[in-house]
Amino acid sequence: QVQLVESGGRLVQTGDSLRLSCTASGGTWRSNIMAWFRQAPGKERAIVAAISWDSSVKHYSDSVKGRFSVSRDNAKNTVALQMNSLKPEDTAVYYCTSKPTYYSDRIYSESSSYNYWGQGTQVTVSS
Repeated sequence: QVQLVESGGRLVQTGDSLRLSCTASGGTWRSNIMAWFRQAPGKERAIVAAISWDSSVKHYSDSVKGRFSVSRDNAKNTVALQMNSLKPEDTAVYYCTSKPTYYSDRIYSESSSYNYWGQGTQVTVSS
């Protein structure tokens, strides 16, 4: 069983930067794909970014490409989401998630594909 705990969410201004962190423990998370999803009020949960087990493959949604960057440090049990040039439409609860891929580089973009979820951290971008 993989446990995930997010941190770093807060209220920021348009144009600001923010770094979210996810601490992972348990199970075989180091061989898993890791991803960040977000869910705004009244909207479905959607992928923001994903990273393969060895960081060789990264995926970003079109809405954040060029502004956000995902990274992981398997030795430190952390996955990070660096968010730059934040916009009000980035306001959402951000979730860290993981899926066992047994060292595969395949990227999954549907929330239903993921097995383990954190509790979420709120990011609010004011205009």
